[in-house]
Amino acid sequence: MEQSKVAREQQIAVFGESGSGKTVLLSSFYGGAQEPEFQKTSLFDVVADDTSDGNRLHQNYLGMKKTASLPMSNQLKSTSYSFSIKRRKVPGARTKKAKQVEDLRLIWHDYPGQWFEQDPNGPVEAARRVETFRSLLTSDVAFLLVDAQRLLDNSGEEERYLKALFTNFKNGLLKLQNELLAGGKPLVTFPRVWVVALSKSDLLPDFDVAGFRDLIVEKAAGELSELRAVISQFVMAPDALSVGEDFVLLSSAKFEPGKIEVTKRIGLNLILPIAAMLPLSRAIGWILAMKKSGEVAQYLLSTITPLVLLITTKIPLPSPLKVVVAIFSPSLSDFMKKLTNEKIDVFNRNAKDKHDYVSIMLTNFGLDLDKGEKDQVLLRSLK
Repeated sequence: MEQSKVAREQQIAVFGESGSGKTVLLSSFYGGAQEPEFQKTSLFDVVADDTSDGNRLHQNYLGMKKTASLPMSNQLKSTSYSFSIKRRKVPGARTKKAKQVEDLRLIWHDYPGQWFEQDPNGPVEAARRVETFRSLLTSDVAFLLVDAQRLLDNSGEEERYLKALFTNFKNGLLKLQNELLAGGKPLVTFPRVWVVALSKSDLLPDFDVAGFRDLIVEKAAGELSELRAVISQFVMAPDALSVGEDFVLLSSAKFEPGKIEVTKRIGLNLILPIAAMLPLSRAIGWILAMKKSGEVAQYLLSTITPLVLLITTKIPLPSPLKVVVAIFSPSLSDFMKKLTNEKIDVFNRNAKDKHDYVSIMLTNFGLDLDKGEKDQVLLRSLK
């Protein structure tokens, strides 16, 4: 039997206050991927690595779909979920006997919202918070959730909610700083792309992503800048950091009295492409901008090499880093151009002709992100 291997592990951390919809979001993401319609059209399956986790999330989803019942939130509990993104056979593809199948893996870290809103209940919980946050440090992308219901509750005075939200995030991080930074030394491994996401966006149907971005800038630009400054204190080479430059609208379903329409979702199909593509595209630019082969450049290169080499070259990675950059800069730049310009669909078709599964998946992700922008659900940084 053909054994699959993991080409790349993408990790995301989801931050949001209690009631912001994190559990519903995760349940809808996983449950929707189990629907027959998704499986008919998708190139991949989303499989929970822990069967119990998968059953619980699917049960949450079916409860919303069948009886309009919401799942219980994980009060004061941090949970990480691991999903294998396993290839589906492409119709007409020829199986190569000697070739192993490269899967992707998504790790979803859920950070309890209450931990941003209240002090720990004793030293045991304080230690648990620190250990939990350490588990998030390997994440490639962090999502900061803004709750659309709270915006509605503060209509006309949205700044009251938004200022408090970003300030709570900032203060929560500051409280962990001494425990996380040994000797005050900034971290090499740390989420370097922080996306601001509007959860429950179905409650604001007239809102597009540009309007969401404008609201954040108008009402809480100072607080977002302060949060960015605190995050930069955690990370070595803060120039290789993107905080609050990308925005996305998310909705797990359309909620009506006594009815939850789980098929009417917004932005959930972008979570995996965002996790896979944004760190990749940003890391390439950051690496090429670095003149010295420091720890951060080495780390960033190690995070993107498995995927890039699958597509651009099969040559073993040389060292030191300056040699790597000199050799791979043209192919890296060319690769990203193919994934970000109008020729991405051509590159996608070529990958399908060659039955190159990872290239097919990544170019599909690129097409998904382009469509997300055209649909005014996603707004990517211009940097």
